[in-house]
Amino acid sequence: MSVASDKFPASAAFDAINAVLNSSEDERKNAIKQGGAIFAFTIKNKAGETASWNLDLKNAGKVSQGLGDKPTVTLVLSDDDFTNLAQGKANAQKLFMSGKLKIKGDIMKATKLEPILKKAQTKAKL
Repeated sequence: MSVASDKFPASAAFDAINAVLNSSEDERKNAIKQGGAIFAFTIKNKAGETASWNLDLKNAGKVSQGLGDKPTVTLVLSDDDFTNLAQGKANAQKLFMSGKLKIKGDIMKATKLEPILKKAQTKAKL
């Protein structure tokens, strides 16, 4: 089932991440072991609308719409910036330092996200 939204082009990356997580039980277990948190994303599109998704790497190992149950860390950024981040064209640290990425919650857990995005890039050819 797709979690992407037509109004948010970057949300296709969440389907790619889900595809990697669902590709094998080992893949899912490794991601949960690496992540150990619930990552929420609030994305703002060009029309000024916002929507949220969550990546549960604490229990279920899947992406779903909404903020999820008590996210460990929430990342707030634009649709374009998330697209670039998911494709490896942007660096989360640089986005954060320039104010384009806002992080609420456990900032150290946010650093666990990069290897998972890299795996999605490689497998899904984002």
